[in-house]
Amino acid sequence: MATREELHRKVLTLPKEPGVYIMKNCHGQVIYVGKAKVLKNRVSQYFQNEAKHTPKTRKMVENIDNFDIIVCGSEFEALVLENQMIKKYKPKYNILLKDDKGYPFIRVNTDQPYPVFTVVSSPKKDAARYIGPYAGRGAAFQAIDTVSRALGLRDCQRVLPRDIGKVRPCLNAQMGRCCAPCAGSVTQEEYAQRVLQAVDVLEGNSEQLASQLEQQMYQAAEEEHFEQAAQLRDRMRAIQRAGQHQMVVASGFSDMDIIAFAQGETKGCIVVLHYIAGNFHDKEYVMLDGTCAEDGRELLESYIKQYYSMRGVVPGLVLVSEEIEDMATVESFLRSVAGKKVTLTVPQRGRRRELMQMAKKNASEEITRSETSTQRRQKSLELFGKMMGLEQVPVSFEAYDISNLAGTHTVGSMIVFENGQPKRSRYRKFRIESVAEGQDDYQAMEEMLTRRLQRWKDGDEKFSELPSVFMIDGGLGHVRIAKAVLDRFGCDRPVFGMVKDDHHRTRGLVAPDGREFSIATTPAVFALVGRMQEEVHRFAITYQRSLRQSDAVRSELDRIPGIGEKRRTALLRKFKSVKRIRQAQLEELETILPHGAAVSVYEYFRKGEKP
Repeated sequence: MATREELHRKVLTLPKEPGVYIMKNCHGQVIYVGKAKVLKNRVSQYFQNEAKHTPKTRKMVENIDNFDIIVCGSEFEALVLENQMIKKYKPKYNILLKDDKGYPFIRVNTDQPYPVFTVVSSPKKDAARYIGPYAGRGAAFQAIDTVSRALGLRDCQRVLPRDIGKVRPCLNAQMGRCCAPCAGSVTQEEYAQRVLQAVDVLEGNSEQLASQLEQQMYQAAEEEHFEQAAQLRDRMRAIQRAGQHQMVVASGFSDMDIIAFAQGETKGCIVVLHYIAGNFHDKEYVMLDGTCAEDGRELLESYIKQYYSMRGVVPGLVLVSEEIEDMATVESFLRSVAGKKVTLTVPQRGRRRELMQMAKKNASEEITRSETSTQRRQKSLELFGKMMGLEQVPVSFEAYDISNLAGTHTVGSMIVFENGQPKRSRYRKFRIESVAEGQDDYQAMEEMLTRRLQRWKDGDEKFSELPSVFMIDGGLGHVRIAKAVLDRFGCDRPVFGMVKDDHHRTRGLVAPDGREFSIATTPAVFALVGRMQEEVHRFAITYQRSLRQSDAVRSELDRIPGIGEKRRTALLRKFKSVKRIRQAQLEELETILPHGAAVSVYEYFRKGEKP
C-alpha cells in the first residue's frame, strides 16, 4: 500500500485545472469519485489535517492506496463526467441510489382506437403520451387502476374494435367498473373522451375536469335528462376521488421539489417533497449511515446529481436546505437534464422557508423511526471505538472529576456508564485528603485514581470491575497523571481527557501522547462524551456542596455552649436542619436535651430579639 509521503508527492504534481479525481484502494477498486474546480487544491485537502475530517471522509482516506485524475475543459464538464463515472463504478463512499428502483412512466397512445394505459421504464420519441415519472411501478399501476375505475376504462387485452360483439363482457363490466366497449356499450369517440379525461386526472387537472362535468350535470338536469345528469354526477365524484389519490409527479406539472438533509445521532436522512400546483403530492427519502452534520452540503450535491439524472425529469424550481458548493454549476447540470430552465436555491423567508422546515422535520422523523435508543447507544459506542482506534467496542466507561471551592472542600467523583447509560449504583465519591489547603487538581486526581485502583488490587468487591475506558475531565496534564497511575498498577486500559473550550463546552478528547481527537463532527460520540462530562461534573459539585453545607451546620451548632458532637447529632436527627432547630420552641428542645442545654440553644438563636 502506498505511503502517505508517496501520495503527498503525487498530489504536488497535480494541475490547477478542473477535473475528476478517482480514489482507489489497495486492490485497485474505485472507492470514491469526485469533481474539482482546482484538482491540486481539492485532492490535497484529503491528506491535510486528517484529524479534522468527518468520520466518513476519515474512513475513506484510510483506504486510499492510489488515485487517478481526468482533466476537463470546465467545471461543468467535470460535473457531468463525475456523474457518469459514479454510475459506472458505483464507488463505496459515494451516495449510491438504487439503479433497479427506477422512475417509471405511464404510456398511452390516444391516436389508437380504444387505447390502454401501460407502465414503461422511460419515455420514447413516438406519438404516445407519457405521464410521470412515478416513485415506483407500484405507484404507477395504482394510478392507472384509480383513474380506470373512476372513468370505467378497460384493463383487458382484447383487440378492439376487432373483438367488439364477439365475446361476452367480463366481470368488471358486470360490476359496473368498465363501460364495456367490447360489447359496443360506448362508441369509439365516447371512449376516447374518457381516456382524455383520465389523462387530465393523471396530469393533475382533476379539479378543472370535475368543474366541467359539474356544469354538464346541471345543464342535463335543467333539460330534464335526469339519467344523464346522474351519470355525470357519479363520474364527477369518481374523478374528484381519483384526483385526491393521484400521487404522480409529471414533468410538465412538477412545480417544485424541496430537498432537505437532517442528521441524527448515528445516521442522516435526505428527504424530497414533491409539490404540484402548490399542493403536496409525494415524498421520497434515503437513509445514510455514518454521516455527520458537516457532510450535509456534499451529500446534498451528490444526491441531487444522481437523483435527477436517474429520474430524467426536473421541476422548474428545486429548493435545498443549505447552500451547496458550486450552486451555479449544479443548476446548469439540472438544466441540461431537464432541457429547460431550472432554478436551484435555498429559501430564506416566507412560505417556502416554512415548507423547507417541514421537509427537515420529515427527515428528522424518518431518522427517529429508524433509530431505536438501543441502536443509537450501540452505534455511538462503535463510533467511539473506531475514532479512538480501540481494538474492541468499549462497553463501560469510568469518568473522573475534581471539585473544590477556593481551595477548600476538595472532592473527587467517579461515575460509570455501561452500554451508553449511567450506572448510578457504581458511582463513588472521594474526599481528597492529600490537598488540605489550596488547589492542586493534579495531586487530587492522582490520589483519587490511586485509591480506586488500590481497592481493585485489594479485591474490594465495590471496585472489582475495571472499565473499558477511563475518562478524565481535564486536559493533557490530567490525562498524563492518570496514565502514570494506571501504569503503576499494571492497568492497561486506555485513558482519555475530556477537553472543554473557552465556553466550557466539550471540545474533544486528548490521549496521553498528546493526540487530540475532534468529536464535534460526530454527533453520536459528541453526545456520549458530553453526557459523561456533564454527569461527572454534576456528581462532583453535588458532593462538594453537601460537604460545605454539612460543615456549615456543624460549625454553627458547635458555637453553642454545652452542645457537643453527641447532642449536635441528636438535634439534626430530630429537626433535620439548622433552620428548624432555630424555629423550635424551648419545650420541643427539652424533649431531646437537658434543660440547660435546651436553654442555651434557644437563646443562641434568639440573640438580639426583643423579649
